[in-house]
Amino acid sequence: MAFTLFGAGLLVWTGARSLHRAPVAHGVSPMAAAAFATSFGAAFVILGVWCFGRI
Repeated sequence: MAFTLFGAGLLVWTGARSLHRAPVAHGVSPMAAAAFATSFGAAFVILGVWCFGRI
């Protein structure tokens, strides 16, 4: 549950920051930070769904 919630929260937060043209991470290229955060958010959601499937 924690993986899925964290991943979904990260995806929502990254989307909101990108939508408002606000920096996703300070001191990093905006495109690289958004891509990194999106990929990790998706990975955590997939990991959470996989864990739910193992129960």
